Amino acid sequence: MAATLHEEDALGKAYDARLMRRLLRYLTPYRWHVAGALVLLLFASGTAIVGPWITQLVIDEAIPQGDTRLLGLLVGAYVGSLVLQFGFQYTQSLITTWLGQSVMYDLRTEIFAKLQELDLRFYDRNPIGRLMTRITNDVETLNNLFSSGVVTVFGDLFTLGFIVAAMLAMSWELALVSFSVLPLVFLAAFVFRAKIRQAYRDIRVRIARINAFLQERITGVGVVQLFNREEADARRLAELNDDHLQAHLRSITYYALFFPTIQLFTAIALALIIWYGGARMLDGFVTVGVIAAFLQYARRFFRPIQDLSEKYNLLQAAMASSERVFQLLDEEVEIRDPASPRSLPSDGGGSIRFENVWFAYGETAEGEPDWVLKDVSFSVAPGEKVAIVGHTGAGKTTIINLLMRFHDVGRGRILLDGVPIGEVALPELRARIGLVLQDVFLFSQDVEYNIRLGSPDIPEERIRDAANRIGAEEFIERLDDGYRQPLGERGANLSVGERQLVSFARALAFDPDILVLDEATSSVDSDFEAKIEAATDELLTGRTSLVIAHRLSTIRNADRILVMHHGRVQEEGSHEALLAEGGLYARLHELQFAVAGSGSG
Repeated sequence: MAATLHEEDALGKAYDARLMRRLLRYLTPYRWHVAGALVLLLFASGTAIVGPWITQLVIDEAIPQGDTRLLGLLVGAYVGSLVLQFGFQYTQSLITTWLGQSVMYDLRTEIFAKLQELDLRFYDRNPIGRLMTRITNDVETLNNLFSSGVVTVFGDLFTLGFIVAAMLAMSWELALVSFSVLPLVFLAAFVFRAKIRQAYRDIRVRIARINAFLQERITGVGVVQLFNREEADARRLAELNDDHLQAHLRSITYYALFFPTIQLFTAIALALIIWYGGARMLDGFVTVGVIAAFLQYARRFFRPIQDLSEKYNLLQAAMASSERVFQLLDEEVEIRDPASPRSLPSDGGGSIRFENVWFAYGETAEGEPDWVLKDVSFSVAPGEKVAIVGHTGAGKTTIINLLMRFHDVGRGRILLDGVPIGEVALPELRARIGLVLQDVFLFSQDVEYNIRLGSPDIPEERIRDAANRIGAEEFIERLDDGYRQPLGERGANLSVGERQLVSFARALAFDPDILVLDEATSSVDSDFEAKIEAATDELLTGRTSLVIAHRLSTIRNADRILVMHHGRVQEEGSHEALLAEGGLYARLHELQFAVAGSGSG
């Protein structure tokens, strides 16, 4: 099961040209910085070959001739080359690190903007933890690619090219002897690449399993403690940790074998240079200075090859991360603004009309739409208070989701002030509607922010007025810092009723034409429910309102009540009229108050 849950962590191709081209587009705004980094790498690689060449001149010319002036100049040039190389590498590192951070900033901004565009259907099928991984871990991996891989790899290639050219120019025979171990080096790199690729995949899958386990256990810590599962969960975590440790040890083992192997081949190359070069020197074809220079070049030659092998793993990780990031960025946005949006009338008053609306969240086993709403038609006049009741799954909340355009209708249409909502820009549509849900979401910032949500258009006076009218100011003033009091994660330091009052104040501060209450009082105690009911009678005057409620006692004074049953409007009328009909509403009322009576007894 774990493997299935984390199947997305499996790696695709180590290199995908299509993905790489798309990644490189993010460097386009910084093309001059990239060009500057490449030039610096070119110069740094060029200075890297100066030292061995100067060594050869010192040994073969300055020392035998006893020329102290030449010796001083060569030593000064050697030190100067090191200083230049340091300067080039330092500046290049700053530029490439800045490039990586800039691309990471752009990517995270683009991903966040995409996440805000996507509709609720997308979030229904994608866990939040997975999306957080995209915007954090995967983007960080791509940052490593841009700051340590995609540009700096040219530095390794430049260095190899300069060293090969210098060795061939100095002694092509000795150069070929030095290169004779390259087939063994490439074979070792090929084997290491395959092994470390699998080890890398194992590590990522195991980290994902640990993260998933910890997220569930921390979120459900109350259940864990209630049923005394601490020791069992600790043992399970120890197993997951040990599994991850073993995968990590395998990775370290491969590195511990690969690097000494490259060192061994380097030593063999050095031995061949000494053996062959010594023999040629005795014959008078090669000087001591050339051999000394070749020994330095050989050491420097194998280091970029080793670095390129490591960068292969970075490239592989980046390909996997980029595939997941681009899959998210390519996700189709189903709910979009119309091409030519219409404006809602400024004096419309907030009338609502559903005309023969059908909607399905998914399909049946036969491939047909699994309709949640079936031919629903009703209208709400400006300033009218309409309640919607029905059993769980009858389609009550779906009506609200369609009105807010969290989903689009399958058939039929919905009109707001006579305008089909599909023809209205989403910001304008949702600005006209205030929504208060049963499950209140509060941010970890202060009370004032949670009422105005950072909007500069809502002055402090309106915030306090909304809180006062809804009855929230009493408990807000009791907080240590009042409206400046941070609320903790999801408003953890407030009671359920207090959180609900803050959400009411938030809806009222935005002063919508339409107020929608979705089970807004079902989770509060009788004291807070009384406060909310007392406030809503006054606040809903002159404002169109839709109220979804399980507690029928809360909607007795509604102008009309819609009774939903199996996705259809089964009954419609006032509280008294529906009771007199003796239909579904009357049965719901009788059942609810019978249960309430038995509970109180």
